[in-house]
Amino acid sequence: MKEQNITGNLHETRGNVLGMPRFAANLTTMYQELPFPDRFMAARNCGFTAVEILSPYQYDISEVSDWLVQSGLEAILINIPPGDTGEAGTAAVPGRQAFFQSSFQCALDYATGMGASMIHVLAGRGTDETPLSEGLFVDNLRWAADLAAVKGVKLLLEPLNTQDVPGYLHTRTDHTAELIHTLDRDNIKMQFDFYHIQIMEGNLAAGLKRHRDIIGHVQFSSLPGRHEPQYGEVNVHLLADYLDELGYAGWIGCEYVAKGDTTEGLSWGERYNLGKQ
Repeated sequence: MKEQNITGNLHETRGNVLGMPRFAANLTTMYQELPFPDRFMAARNCGFTAVEILSPYQYDISEVSDWLVQSGLEAILINIPPGDTGEAGTAAVPGRQAFFQSSFQCALDYATGMGASMIHVLAGRGTDETPLSEGLFVDNLRWAADLAAVKGVKLLLEPLNTQDVPGYLHTRTDHTAELIHTLDRDNIKMQFDFYHIQIMEGNLAAGLKRHRDIIGHVQFSSLPGRHEPQYGEVNVHLLADYLDELGYAGWIGCEYVAKGDTTEGLSWGERYNLGKQ
């Protein structure tokens, strides 16, 4: 009973201070039934106020900025360019330092031009023949973090699962946390994606609590399938409430592909005023 009372008090505090969790639409994965420029207003019409874009680089910065202004949306996150086909980033790949630096500068230009405050930096895949270098990763990230800090931008490191991204540098939250502590930069945080971490570790609530101090962004999709949360095994409503109890005031990114029409699939978001307006 004592534990229930504590939780109740946290909910009261949340209502007065934190309010509802804040969800951002991922415009790369959501609204795929629409041309990309039309996804901005579609997300706004569903009640979203912020968006993620994994790879905006095929469009001019001015174009993306115009779409954001016209729809009244805030961009919060982009990914660094991943590299060549099959690469999942280059930050830890020997021989790719020049590409990493140029791609990061490109990402930083886009982030600042769009008003996005976070960049997800991908480490890369390794094999027995071409292993990754954690030392190179640390050097590259410190260089990038110092550049980003001048612009007020945070860098995110996300553990990716070994089924979808075999050979990735960091695949478990404790390893990612170790890297963040080694890097020793205030603007480097963890991106905690329920999908990847459920595959690798499970026990998501405990992971959120353990790493709360270094979590800079949260994402979700169903497991299996990477669709809307109502089709999967992860209870997004419970975890969103728990994030509030932990004092998390950041965004939760909806990084999923709708099974059908994106707006029709937003039934999970009705309690957050998301869906048909």
